Amino acid sequence: MKVNLLLKKSLLLFATVLSAHAQEKPVKVFILSGQSNMVGAGKVDGGGTRWGSEIIDPVVSVYEGTYNPKADYDALRPIKTLKLEFFGGTNPTPYPGGGVQVTRGFVQIKESGIYEFRPGYGGSSNCLMEVGGKEVHRQDPGGEAIRAEIKLEGGQKVPFKIIYFTKDANGLGWTARLDVPGSLKTLVKFGGKYPYLMNNKGQWTARDDVYYRGVVTATGSRWMGVQGGRIGPELGFGHSVGEAIDEPVLVLKTSQGNRSLGWDFLPPGSKQYEFEGKIYAGYKESPLSWNKGAEPKPIDWYAGKQYDDCFSAAHEVLDNFDTQFPHWKGRGYEIAGFAWWQGDKDRYNLAHAKKYEENLVHLITTLRSEFKAPNAKFVVATLGQTAKDSDDVNERLILDAQLAVDGTAKKYPGFKGNVGTVYTHPLSQGGASNSHYNGNSQTYMDVGLAMGEAMMKLLKGK
Repeated sequence: MKVNLLLKKSLLLFATVLSAHAQEKPVKVFILSGQSNMVGAGKVDGGGTRWGSEIIDPVVSVYEGTYNPKADYDALRPIKTLKLEFFGGTNPTPYPGGGVQVTRGFVQIKESGIYEFRPGYGGSSNCLMEVGGKEVHRQDPGGEAIRAEIKLEGGQKVPFKIIYFTKDANGLGWTARLDVPGSLKTLVKFGGKYPYLMNNKGQWTARDDVYYRGVVTATGSRWMGVQGGRIGPELGFGHSVGEAIDEPVLVLKTSQGNRSLGWDFLPPGSKQYEFEGKIYAGYKESPLSWNKGAEPKPIDWYAGKQYDDCFSAAHEVLDNFDTQFPHWKGRGYEIAGFAWWQGDKDRYNLAHAKKYEENLVHLITTLRSEFKAPNAKFVVATLGQTAKDSDDVNERLILDAQLAVDGTAKKYPGFKGNVGTVYTHPLSQGGASNSHYNGNSQTYMDVGLAMGEAMMKLLKGK
């Protein structure tokens, strides 16, 4: 009897688990692709530089014992001191060891601004750093670094002190200017933009409902948040769709810089064609073009090679979904949409520019077919520097093609309600696609947010 009762309870529990999984809706997947600006070049901050000449008269003092948070090392007598001849760079003067090590000296910054200090590397980052009496860095062993910015005047000498919490100590360190125009940290901390990206401690936050997976050159696997020194449109896109969708979201980005739709990303099934006395390659053909009547001499690349590389990498991730994303094991996924930001390289080739609309239409239909997602929505973003009244012929060909596929343009009835185009010229903060919009993160955030909003309008049938 007890055995039967236990078996019944086990079966009931198993049925409950299955029912719970059945009620969970699949993960919404969005595949983002394109060239370098989809990869991302928005600056997160001013960029950390190894400190060196801005550190003046560094001296390390060694105190007996191990680190004591209650000790006043300024009042204690050191057991030895060492003037550091080389502090910073890649080969700082070795520290003497043998106790608690404290470095003192002066900081002299060339340009006035708001700065962040990142002392140490590896174990030596477990330390406390003060500049001008203000704590600017603290990282306890096993904990995260907590940093505070400090405003410094160019040319002014300010005292600094670093207390190392472990025996690991060296003169390595980095300085980053935070108030660089267009950097994400400047926009968030000093411009009042995108406050959801940072907590009240000044640390970048991550969403727990949107996951980022990047392949090819847009690598990474993490919950959606700021990591590293550059961002792409995925950050704004992820926040936009994450706020609007109840189900968890996977943003899968597969991109490569300096690639054209007319050659590198040419979709399967594209046929060769003639333009101004040259034959242009169809899918899997090589080289890019050759004189009509001549025998083509293939090169180590072919039309559509980047399409194959990028989207086969995306397939590999999705084909191993449970392994790639164990936190969603057994839940399954649905490809909800594609986002495409590209066109810069095609504008340098008139044949490709004239063919761009046809190739873009083919890309949309091919991706939906290949990923077995006929109902997936598709969002295209235009090149930020190109206005609707631009007199650049090639740029206008690209822009007109991108605007033509928008379902509201009514040129392609099959795209009504499922393809949208984001006109990004009003969102660009300057620069051009070939200069990565000068690395301005506002451009990347606003384009990503707009693409996400456009995607949600399509999904909601608006």
